[in-house]
Amino acid sequence: QVQLVESGGGSVQAGGSLRLSCAASGRTFSSLTMAWFRQAPGKERELVARISWSSSTIIYADSDRFTMTRDNVKNSVYLEMNNLKPEDTAVYFCAASRAVRPRLLQQYDYWGQGTQVTVSS
Repeated sequence: QVQLVESGGGSVQAGGSLRLSCAASGRTFSSLTMAWFRQAPGKERELVARISWSSSTIIYADSDRFTMTRDNVKNSVYLEMNNLKPEDTAVYFCAASRAVRPRLLQQYDYWGQGTQVTVSS
């Protein structure tokens, strides 16, 4: 079993930056594909970034502004978000999958509780 706990959300003005963290429990973290999703009110949950167990593959919805990293020693993943826009306002979720290249929400086995990011104009 893996538990995920996000932190680092908050309120910023447009153009600002935030760094989200996700701490994982469990011995299998280093073998898991990790991802950040977000969900805005009234919208579906969408992928923000996904990183393979070795960090060799990182998939972004917006690579110009977001950077995802992981630390397998600290059992953590991070999401650096720069030049934030009001449309980035959402609850951000950390997720873990035992699949190598998960493409569906259903392929993610573990989810955090989410952290709110609010960007004002």
